[in-house]
Amino acid sequence: MIILSGGTGTPKLLNGLSKIIPQENITVVVNTAEDIWVSGNLVTPDIDTVLYLLSGRLDTEKWWGVAGDTFRTYEAMRSSGFDEGMMIGDLDRATHIMRSDILRSGGTLTSAIRKLCGTFGIKADVLPMSDDTVSTIITTPQGKMHYQDFWVKNYGEPDVLDVSIDCISDAAIAPAVLEALDTNDEVLIGPSNPITSIGPILALPGMREILKCKKVIAVSPIIGKEPVSGPAGKLMHARGYDVSSAGVLDCYQDIVDVFVIDERDTADLADFEEMKCEIVRADTLMKSVDVSVGLAKQMVRIFEGIQVGF
Repeated sequence: MIILSGGTGTPKLLNGLSKIIPQENITVVVNTAEDIWVSGNLVTPDIDTVLYLLSGRLDTEKWWGVAGDTFRTYEAMRSSGFDEGMMIGDLDRATHIMRSDILRSGGTLTSAIRKLCGTFGIKADVLPMSDDTVSTIITTPQGKMHYQDFWVKNYGEPDVLDVSIDCISDAAIAPAVLEALDTNDEVLIGPSNPITSIGPILALPGMREILKCKKVIAVSPIIGKEPVSGPAGKLMHARGYDVSSAGVLDCYQDIVDVFVIDERDTADLADFEEMKCEIVRADTLMKSVDVSVGLAKQMVRIFEGIQVGF
């Protein structure tokens, strides 16, 4: 199974999947458009959340960073007047240094992440969506800014006028991702932000055409009119989508066979009548590991029933 992932909602589902499917049968294709260089090292927030989850090191209170991490380096720099703009833990920083050293030595991002998977004892294949550099840019009344400046430095507070992805038209799907897609028919789009987490993956040239030939399930990160977490609502509105599960499906409708909405969602199924896919209700909130496992089991059952012309 291939999972398309951002950094919060999808890892919660991945947590359940990894408990019912052997890791070696899981490939995670992760958004890289939020990556940013900080203090000389490449930070890959979404990838690192997946790495820490699958290695049992993730701080699941925050759903980012390493559990029990310290921040002595960050605090020492800040006390000296050097504000990195991101609160980076010491163990987390070690990951960034190792990855960046591989890149500076001529390795690709894919090779760096695979090396880290081996170091952390991860058996799943965790892949960056592309080895090329792309960046999500948020246009605000104050000007354009990198997604991390918008979300971390400015706490997601600025109004959003537009969202774009720099260099996406010149970026290529990572060769390892193409290889995985060539040998896997099941693709799960997790409940991550459809604009800035999943959107960049789908925007890679050729990706949507490939997915049209796959069995694709997508899980909505919106319940009612509110995202479960993060700035998805503000970003969807800026891109002209309704902030609802129907709006999420509008982002994916050309590639999805089954769309999963939360059992608490007040959406009328009539809202989806024009969409050419099956709508399924489930508990998608995943407030516990048991719920994540239950949702994961339901995804596996759905895949077994999908017929898309194979």
